[in-house]
Amino acid sequence: MNNKQQRPSNNSDLLRYASLGTQILVAIGLAVFAGIKIDKWLHTFPLLACVLPLLVLSAIFYKVFRETSRPKKDEY
Repeated sequence: MNNKQQRPSNNSDLLRYASLGTQILVAIGLAVFAGIKIDKWLHTFPLLACVLPLLVLSAIFYKVFRETSRPKKDEY
C-alpha cells in the first residue's frame, strides 16, 4: 500500500512530450538530409550537413525554453 497521494495520470503531458521528441528527431533528420543534398549539389566539404542540425537544435531548444517558461493558464 502506498500512502503517498498520487495525482491522476495525465495523458496530455505524456503526449506533449512524446510529440516534442518526435518533432526533434524529424527536424534533425530533415536537416541532415537537406545538408547532405546541398553539399553534394555545391560539391563542398560536408559543412552544411553539420551546421544545419546545430541550427535546428538551437531553434528547438529556444522554442522549448519559451514554452516551458510561460505560466500555464490555470496557474494564475
